[in-house]
Amino acid sequence: TYALELFTAARDLDAVYVPIGMGSGICGLITVRDLLGLKTEIIGVVAENAPAFALSFEAGRPVPTPTARTFADGMACRDPQAEPLGIILRGAARIVRVSEDEIAEAIRVYYTATHNLAEGAGAGPLAALIKERERLGGKRVGLILSGGNIDMAAFREILAGRTPAV
Repeated sequence: TYALELFTAARDLDAVYVPIGMGSGICGLITVRDLLGLKTEIIGVVAENAPAFALSFEAGRPVPTPTARTFADGMACRDPQAEPLGIILRGAARIVRVSEDEIAEAIRVYYTATHNLAEGAGAGPLAALIKERERLGGKRVGLILSGGNIDMAAFREILAGRTPAV
């Protein structure tokens, strides 16, 4: 339902960045965008240490990985399923990989700039936008901040300027 709420409130977005775990969030955005007839680019985000969906997008078929070692556990997918991958292949513009350090920095930015507590997966879209800021300068962009379920020890590490070990 968040996809419908987002596109109802902001129909003229040029792009939306969304974290990918098992694919439900990005598939919902793609489906609602298409049902509303919008042209918004949907950009998936994965952790570099959990690249299964990025590898699958590039290969055009599911590509499992042996590990998914990221503190952004909401993006820790090792075995992408064919059904969501099919929707992603038909409707996503691209998938951006972000590092553990980039995710940690995005969590710090959310907390210091907006006082929002973002979990690793929730901060992934901001990390990707920061990484691609030159590409999307001057465009209207939405970010999916999917949750604030972060372990307190990891959050303390991040606020101290470090990246949690995985």
